[in-house]
Order: sequence, then C-alpha cells, then structure tokens
Amino acid sequence: MEPFIFNSHPARVIFGRGTIESTASEAERLGCRRLLLISTEFQADVTGALAERLGDRVAGSFPGAQMHTPVDVTEQALERARACDADGLVALGGGSSIGLAKAIAVRTDLPQIVLPTTYAGSEMTPILGETKDGLKTTRSDPRILPETVIYDVDLTLTLPVAMSVTSGFNAMAHAIEALYARDRNPIFSIMAAECVRAMTEALPRLVRHPVNLAARGDALYAAWLGGMCLGSVGMALHHKLCHVLGGTFNLPHAETHTVMLPHALAYNQAAAGKALDGIRAHLGDDPANALYRLAVDLGAPISLKQLGMAEEGIDEAARLAIANPYWNPQPLEQTALRALIANAWAGLPPLTQGEVR
Repeated sequence: MEPFIFNSHPARVIFGRGTIESTASEAERLGCRRLLLISTEFQADVTGALAERLGDRVAGSFPGAQMHTPVDVTEQALERARACDADGLVALGGGSSIGLAKAIAVRTDLPQIVLPTTYAGSEMTPILGETKDGLKTTRSDPRILPETVIYDVDLTLTLPVAMSVTSGFNAMAHAIEALYARDRNPIFSIMAAECVRAMTEALPRLVRHPVNLAARGDALYAAWLGGMCLGSVGMALHHKLCHVLGGTFNLPHAETHTVMLPHALAYNQAAAGKALDGIRAHLGDDPANALYRLAVDLGAPISLKQLGMAEEGIDEAARLAIANPYWNPQPLEQTALRALIANAWAGLPPLTQGEVR
C-alpha cells in the first residue's frame, strides 16, 4: 500500500425522494430566516414551488444565474442579497445556480443549502470557477463548500435526456481524474470507480426510459460520488482543458466535458497505469475509447465543432492549456495537446499519447 493523506469535507448530505421537503428544517438548523433563492430563469416553476414551501423565510430571489459564473452576474446577485438582507442562500439547479451561490458565499460567508437538478457534482466541492474578461479561473476556500446538499431524485425526472447524458459525463470526468491525481488515495479511488460503474450503467437505462426512477437514482448517486472526488483530490489535464475551452470560447460546460473526456483520458492512459484498473473492470482495457463509443451510442456531442468552436481557436486553446504549468501524470507538450484538441474539434476517436493521425 502506498502512503497517502486523506481529507474529508464537512458537508451534510440528504439523499432520497421528496427530500426537497427538508429544506425548511435545514434552514432552521442553520439559523437562516431570510433566504435568497438562486436559480436560472428556466427553473422558475420549481423555484416557485420551493418558495411556497419556505413561506416567509424567503426574503428574495435571483433567477439570473449563468454558465461559467461571470463575475458581473455575481456582483448583481450580491446587490440583491444585500438589498433583502439575506442571511442564507438556497440554490436550486445545476452548475450555474450552484456556482453563483458559491461565489456569493465566498464573498459574504453566508450559509448555503443546495438542491442539485443535474449531475454536475460541484455542490460537493470547496472549489469555485469564475469567468472574467474571457478567462476562467478557479479558487478553493472552505467558505465555498455548501453547508447542506439536498439530493432529491424527483428533481431530476424532468432533466432532458441529452442534458442528462452530458451531465453524467461531467460527473465521470471528476471521478476519472481523481484516479490518477497526484494526491489520490484508496478511499476516493474506490468512490471514483463506483461512480463510473454506476453512471455508465444508469445512462443507457435513462436514455431508454427517462422517468425510470431506479436509473435516475443511480445517476444521482454517481454524481454525488463524482462530486466528492472533485472536492477532495486534485484534477489534471481534462479539467484544465475544459476551463480553457469554456472560459475562452464560451462553450457549454457539460457538453465540453463530454467531448473532451475520452481525449484527455487517452493522453494520460499509459502514464496512469494501474491507477485505472478500477474503471477497466467496467470499461475494458481501453477506457478512453470505451467512453467515446458510449457517447456516440447515447447520441451525445462528440466534437468541439458541434459546440460552436471555430477551427481557428485550436492553436489558442493549445497555447492557453500549457501557459500556466500544472501537474499531470503525462508531461504536457504543446504539439501533442494541439493534436488532442484538433482531434476533439473534429470529433474523431481519441489518440493515444504519441499517436499521430
């Protein structure tokens, strides 16, 4: 057994069906009496129903969360929080809503209650990614981690199938990079392998039957595991590439993760070695190509071109991806990274490190 360091985060998790009903009691437990509800405009109906449950505990709402957490949107939400004298935050939605709540919390230290409606996993992390002037940066702070996460399987039943698939790949990306992280440990490696197993089994089932409660429950469970991995050990090339592509080219978050995951994994697969044995049990000897084939089979986007990125952006993305040194199991080399990004742009199967197509 290799030596390791294990850190856990003190988030409270409530998982099940109908758990949205516990939001008021969680607010009471945290001493919150003036809540700001955070969501996107597309979640107005569910947020309205939640506001009715919370009654006079709701001091205001901000339905303007946006992808990649733009700093100017955070500043608007902060003004709203101050105007209604909020003493707590309730975020309902995916990464956009959760990211905005975290951005407010790190600036105010207000407690957060989060109700995820996708499989993004960011609710389990003390990490915040923010976008300003076309660049996405991340930071970590204990104040960013939500105090309570309420997983309600019922909230995912209306998540569109296409979004469910890409969100599921997003969750698996967190788990896979945890397997070969520099600070990996056996506990999170077990959780990461279980995330991949549960998600790869759940996604085909919910594609066939979108309201299959068992499949939805398994996918949400996998998302929790992936989020735990993301929040507890370091990430590498895949997440760096997705931050560059999302922040610089404004590409959709989950879809970008879906496209890039097989390619980043292929780049690292040989260097990761036995660290990937846990997912080889579910995906076979070539996990990168297995994930690419799964994306194809499930009708997910497989190219950056499909997401709206111009071919002229490939060189800029490769330059930015290597601009600030960071750890990765396979040394980073700009020519190889350009080939990886070009391959992902075209939607071709992933290249193994050193392969030229």
